[in-house]
Amino acid sequence: MLRTVFGFLSVFLFFAVSGIAQTGSLEGDVKDENGKGLQGALVKIERTDIKGNYKVKTDKKGHYFHAGLPLGTYNVTVEVEGKDVDHVNGVRTRLGDPTPVNFNLQQTKATQQALQKSMETGTLTKEQERSLTPEQKAALEKQVKERTQAMAKNKALNDAFNAGREALNAKQYEAAAEAFQKGAEMDANQHVIWAYLADSYSGLAASKPAAERGPIYDKAIDAYGKALALKPDDAAYHNNYALLLARAGKMEEAKGELTKAAQLDPTAAGKYYYNLGAVLVNTGQTAAAEDFFKKAIEADPNYAPAQFQYATALSAKLQTTADGKVVAPPGMKEALEKYLALDPNGQFAEAAKGMMQMLGASIETKYVDPNAPKKGGRKK
Repeated sequence: MLRTVFGFLSVFLFFAVSGIAQTGSLEGDVKDENGKGLQGALVKIERTDIKGNYKVKTDKKGHYFHAGLPLGTYNVTVEVEGKDVDHVNGVRTRLGDPTPVNFNLQQTKATQQALQKSMETGTLTKEQERSLTPEQKAALEKQVKERTQAMAKNKALNDAFNAGREALNAKQYEAAAEAFQKGAEMDANQHVIWAYLADSYSGLAASKPAAERGPIYDKAIDAYGKALALKPDDAAYHNNYALLLARAGKMEEAKGELTKAAQLDPTAAGKYYYNLGAVLVNTGQTAAAEDFFKKAIEADPNYAPAQFQYATALSAKLQTTADGKVVAPPGMKEALEKYLALDPNGQFAEAAKGMMQMLGASIETKYVDPNAPKKGGRKK
């Protein structure tokens, strides 16, 4: 009888023990990017074999502990300021001592930076490849594909650009325009390609009979407009665009662009105005050129070529008296004297002297080389 009772109690105890829930626990430390304990970090514990979610925050030392977790497999994630910053997947709880899961955001950041660099350069190690999430793997594949396409595109773009430069230098304008147009179609955001395309069309137009230039100049103007849309603060582009507009007979627009160039780069304003004056002279618009040569010397009185060209433009207003004396318009003699003072042996020196003699003026140059040795001393 006692044996029977004892056997019953044994069976009862067996079922009682087996009916007790089997749970485990997790604990660990969370350190910030400076290696110090991170207080208030949210540790999210998600069971993967069956549904179950648990949360706990770290204490002032960055430590956390969560007991009463059913035995199973969990993904553990750290959230800081509403953003997941690190995770460990596949953690199994156990009976007895807590399962340790630690997080060091300093190491995590360094690992992520190294991983990102390897992804960018395509030098992932086997270990890094295994650590990639499905999202990272997809991003890597996309990145590799884009890099391959970009490399092929850049080579083709460089080839077209170099071919265009060679043709333009050789004054093969049609070939240059074709190459730069090809480059613009590959990448419409390269302002330098549009500028060279405009120069190619401008050269092509100048090489054609006057009746055929209009449509070609229109293409050049359109190309320069696109270059300026991409780089509106480039004074040289505005200057070159102004010269192009002048060649195309669009003087008012040319003046506007030249004014922009001078405003963007006041130190070179004299040269910008001079360039437009020179274009006007070369296209037979001498009267209009006078105004711009005057603007050039007003912007830079020491720019010698502008002084000479201003005097030359004024020579159209020379008058001869009844007794055969040549009378110069106001400013002409002064411009010639200034030129010879600035550049007594320059390109236009002989022509300037000849004009002065025609006016019956004495030729005196008071130009002093600032680098010349002084009396009683020697040049340093």
